[in-house]
Amino acid sequence: MNSPLKVSLCIPAYNEEKIIAECLKYVKESGGDFFEILVINNASTDRTAEIAASIPGVRVVYEEKKGLVMARQRAYLEAKGDVLAFVDADTRMPRGWYEKIVAEFTHNPKTVCLSGPYVYYDCPTWHRLLTSWSWTYIAFPVHKLITGFLAVGGNFVISKKCLDQMNGFDTTIAFYSEDTDIARRASKFGKVVFDLSFKMPSSGRRMVGQGFFKTGWLYYINFLSAALLKRPTTQKYIDIR
Repeated sequence: MNSPLKVSLCIPAYNEEKIIAECLKYVKESGGDFFEILVINNASTDRTAEIAASIPGVRVVYEEKKGLVMARQRAYLEAKGDVLAFVDADTRMPRGWYEKIVAEFTHNPKTVCLSGPYVYYDCPTWHRLLTSWSWTYIAFPVHKLITGFLAVGGNFVISKKCLDQMNGFDTTIAFYSEDTDIARRASKFGKVVFDLSFKMPSSGRRMVGQGFFKTGWLYYINFLSAALLKRPTTQKYIDIR
């Protein structure tokens, strides 16, 4: 699909040597005509950068200050596209994902950010069903009726112009609610779209490793804190690999 819209795909990665090749395989097989593919090697101590660099068409960018938002900021400074699309290293990009980006940003000039839900490919069935219900009947209505903004960190696209207006990402945020902060700040400069059909298959390893209900609780309270108080409640987080 040839499009005048230049989409920079950005993949933050910290010690993801076990799965980064699979993530990039799905990117290649999705058929997306990305302007560039950046893997932001975020202070990894394993072979993440080496493996990513061995895949044709991938450029590895280094950010030595550990932290997800630090990696996002490095992507913002390095990317050359009109919009920056962010996915996590444990995602499996589906066909049609790129085309939805082009359609949204081409036909709706007021859109500055596009996001959608995760679909967990390695969780128990009840995890997947309950999560899907939560997206449809809690998160989406809150977005439409109350906040006007919602984004998922491993599945969102934001315009470079909007990031310029926002002065980039807020690198004082460690982990929780960083995506809510992005959506809230972006909503001041245009429309933030959360599309339930803009799905991204992702690993549920955090829910499995940290506990389903504990993880859900942490996400919800930090969403509310970031939306209402403009800051996260939880500062500490654990890396799950």
